[in-house]
Amino acid sequence: MQWNLDNNSPLYLQIADKIKLGIVSGEHSPGSRIDSVRDLAQQTGVNPNTMQRALSKLEDEGLLLTNRTNGKYVTEDIQMIDQLKHELAKTYIENFLKSMEQTGFSKEDILSLLQSEFSKGDHANVYTGM
Repeated sequence: MQWNLDNNSPLYLQIADKIKLGIVSGEHSPGSRIDSVRDLAQQTGVNPNTMQRALSKLEDEGLLLTNRTNGKYVTEDIQMIDQLKHELAKTYIENFLKSMEQTGFSKEDILSLLQSEFSKGDHANVYTGM
């Protein structure tokens, strides 16, 4: 996992978002154990307290579970993961549309551009996952 952190928002939120993305993308599969707080802090170059705060946030959201003797695990609740995946997709789409409209594109222009991209042979397979 690439940990490209910046100063635009709190580090623990950026870390939590990266781990969420890893969960919805399948990088961290349901029920899998994640690295320890210390290992993750070392990988990201942040203080262990910052990492613990990020992981606690994910536990509060139900995405991570703690087994006191064996560490932290990704939830096995597939429905929760799928719901999060769709929520993230909706956010990405809303941000994309807002950016495109700020650039001066109408909804019709955006739709036309997307249709054009999907019809290209090289990109069509990337977008559909084939």
